[in-house]
Amino acid sequence: MRWGCHLPRTSWGSGLGRTPQLPDEHISFLIQWSWPFKGVHPLRPPRAFIRHHGNSADSAPPPGRHGQLFRSISATEAIQRHRRNLTEWFSRLPREERQFGPTFALDTVHVDPVIRESTPDELLRPSTELATGHQQTQAGLPPLALSQLFDPDACGRRVQTVVLYGTVGTGKSTLVRKMVLDWCYGRLPAFELLIPFSCEDLSSLGSTPASLCQLVTQRYTPLKEVLPLMTAAGSRLLFVLHGLERLNLDFRLAGTGLCSDPEEPGPPAAIIVNLLRKYMLPEASILVTTRPSTISRIPSKYVGRYGEICGFSDTNLQKLYFQLRLNQPDCGYGAGGASVSVTPAQRDNLIQMLSRNLEGHHQIAAACFLPSYCWLVCATLHFLHAPTPAGQTLTSIYTSFLRLNFSGETLDSTHTSNLSLMSYAARTMGKLAYEGVSSRKTYFSEEDVRGCLEAGIKTEEEFQLLQIFRRDALRFFLAPCVEPGHLGTFVFTVPAMQEYLAALYIVLGLRKTALQRVGKEVVEFVGRVGEDVSLVLGIVAKLLPLRILPLLFNLLKVVPRVFGRMVSKSREAVAQAMVLEMFREEDYYNDDVLDQMGASILGVEGPRRHPDEPSEDEVFELFPMFMGGLLSAHNRAVLAQLGCPIKNLDALENAQAIKKKLGKLGRQVLPPSELLDHLFFHYEFQNQRFSAEVLGSLRQLNLAGVRMTPLKCTVVASVLGSGRHPLDEVNLASCQLDPAGLHTLMPVLLRARKLGLQLNNLGPEACRDLRDLLLNDQCQITTLRLSNNPLTAAGVGLLMDGLAGNTSVTHLSLLHTDLGDEGLELLASQLDRNKQLQELNVAYNGAGDTVALALAKAAREHPSLELLHLYFNELSSEGRQVLRDLGGSGEGGARVVASLTEGTAVSEYWSMILSEVQRNVNSWDPLRVQRHLKLLLRDLEDSRGATLNPWRKAQLLRVEGEVKTLLEQLGGSGH
Repeated sequence: MRWGCHLPRTSWGSGLGRTPQLPDEHISFLIQWSWPFKGVHPLRPPRAFIRHHGNSADSAPPPGRHGQLFRSISATEAIQRHRRNLTEWFSRLPREERQFGPTFALDTVHVDPVIRESTPDELLRPSTELATGHQQTQAGLPPLALSQLFDPDACGRRVQTVVLYGTVGTGKSTLVRKMVLDWCYGRLPAFELLIPFSCEDLSSLGSTPASLCQLVTQRYTPLKEVLPLMTAAGSRLLFVLHGLERLNLDFRLAGTGLCSDPEEPGPPAAIIVNLLRKYMLPEASILVTTRPSTISRIPSKYVGRYGEICGFSDTNLQKLYFQLRLNQPDCGYGAGGASVSVTPAQRDNLIQMLSRNLEGHHQIAAACFLPSYCWLVCATLHFLHAPTPAGQTLTSIYTSFLRLNFSGETLDSTHTSNLSLMSYAARTMGKLAYEGVSSRKTYFSEEDVRGCLEAGIKTEEEFQLLQIFRRDALRFFLAPCVEPGHLGTFVFTVPAMQEYLAALYIVLGLRKTALQRVGKEVVEFVGRVGEDVSLVLGIVAKLLPLRILPLLFNLLKVVPRVFGRMVSKSREAVAQAMVLEMFREEDYYNDDVLDQMGASILGVEGPRRHPDEPSEDEVFELFPMFMGGLLSAHNRAVLAQLGCPIKNLDALENAQAIKKKLGKLGRQVLPPSELLDHLFFHYEFQNQRFSAEVLGSLRQLNLAGVRMTPLKCTVVASVLGSGRHPLDEVNLASCQLDPAGLHTLMPVLLRARKLGLQLNNLGPEACRDLRDLLLNDQCQITTLRLSNNPLTAAGVGLLMDGLAGNTSVTHLSLLHTDLGDEGLELLASQLDRNKQLQELNVAYNGAGDTVALALAKAAREHPSLELLHLYFNELSSEGRQVLRDLGGSGEGGARVVASLTEGTAVSEYWSMILSEVQRNVNSWDPLRVQRHLKLLLRDLEDSRGATLNPWRKAQLLRVEGEVKTLLEQLGGSGH
């Protein structure tokens, strides 16, 4: 796995005149405007409308002015109501866009894709090579701005019909929405009336007769009053026909008769044909959007201009899109309710890193050539770095991305099979993706692509469907590779999409061996004839005493069982491969998959040494994650909408096979990054019962060194937060945790017995969450390590409040927590508030003799404290001697460790002290550590000179050698 606007399809239904409330799943993807109504001025200009190629018109007349045609008060009011209804309809945000924050509005992030004018000769030229899909957009006539679509052509002829075409993901729907809302805001003065039609909506009517006037009034009630003026509007009337591929148009006179009367009922397809023929309302302007495969449905003589929507062919357009979208403020609250927010500086850093990667890594720029993938990149970055909405997973982002691009799309509306475009892609592209994953490759030759596309094609109809897919959707999934050393090959547009499609190919049951295919046919045959044959055999067996007949009778029952076991073995093999892929320890630097995704998009250090220099062995750790995610109920429901249903029984059997394999391999001790991958798999699966059964044996959660972002904290809390069994140890050392992360992880921390939070840069504000953790009735923590965090005296005061009401903590480490004299004095005065503490480590805190002695005395008087660590504080020789004498007195109480010696002998804790130094040598101030080590070395030399015992001298010399070795590592002298 290496890295990753769409511009949605419009879904218009009837009833615009009554401001309908449309559910999310029917709202088109990436609506490009969001201007909510306020007060009584719904058509005021938006606050920021940024375009790359200019407005749809050069001037904007004041609202309410409609030229010479609709001058009456009633007509003006009807047009105004029509504008308001269209604005309300097209301004609705789908659920997928709400993740970008409560203030997100698409009018602030609009960037026009490039439109290149093309000629009929180009359209007729067959596309023979997949590689030409990208280069063709760079040649030909200059780009067109929206304001130029209806300009006279090169010969000066008036243009009345414009056809815009583009493959899936290039932005057809966005341009339609832009033009509609531009008209609503008075930015299209050339048109006094705009009537948009969704061809998907019209196709749902079938052959039910309806006149043009009926089609208009059913959808736009306010226009009833201006219908009589429609015929006189001429070119000032603009019809927008979006998604023409949904209609089966027949321009033959024998198929569709001529009709010029807008009030004459007829099939909707016939009405559209006569509009395009210019036989009905011949002066009206028409804008059509369609896929490349259906351009030929309109004879070229009826088209004044063709425009190919080319997406973001300029890297600057991609950068502008990312800058506008990623700079949106988020809601500030994650899935767990913690206050987490991306600061402006963090946003700027993300944008800068992404811009540098676009400039240096040409493959990601080639993918973002399609605006839809720009949206996917933004959604992925938002998922990785911003507050995560409850229930959102990486798999759900990719599934929603495909739904927003392919929902309701059929491969060929004229074909009787009505085959889903996504279903066809899953079968063909899924096969290529899975073969790449199984053979561990991401670069495919043209022969590889042809082999998967043409596999099993036997009829002319199947070949025609393949050609449609090649023209309309192949570029969406595959792109020519532009990386050095791999020119002439193809890659999936986004590497993670290969793993997603491979997982989809598996969970849909499309991968079958030859034996399975034959076995299935045999079972189906036996199922059809089995009952009849069994009945006949039963009758014959009663009439003729043949012993062979009962045997045949039983064989008929055995066949389905054998096939069922064969399928079960296949599922277990897939589950085995998936689990092995998840737990590969040799994958590059063994980064977790979330860091790998971020590194591949932003170009930071990650699983690759350089984006254009892939390793010999590809990583596919997202493949098992997607497999688990696709089995979740939510994703299965969305896939069913795309024509890719996953049966409940198949999902259950796949889950059981995966659970069986995870139960065996999941018990082993995993490296921290692999353990996080394991937890992320469960997060993607979204099945608490499944996770509880598989993770029931987990006793140690070691995520030391894993950068715990808000998303990763959410993952861990979601998967482990509902568990009941205690965790013997939770190690979160060096995880870059912050207070928000602690708050999110609270349900997991409550289950820990030993909790390690050292080296996390936690300050006093984090101590509020730690205090709440300690005061919680469910807290089970016995050992709490907070060393190497800048808690300061303010933080330790909050900790003491928590310890005062806690009954479980017995060992507390505050080593190197910047307590100073103030902090140790506070500890000394409040130590008696806790009655269970047995060991307290406040070493290396810059404390002086006075407060150290006060704390030591308080520790000696404590009823349960047994050991107090005070070494590496700012103690004088006399102070250390007083502490040694105090610790060596026979009056009972806690032992005080302030040096490597105890009198003239070596302290029994010398090894622990030096090990602590060795462990933290890279994070502590080397000069300060050298100074303390030299003082300890002097104590050792003094003790060695004061004793005559040869055994003690030998021990002291040995420890002196260890100290000198440490000093040499730090660059200091041992003398």
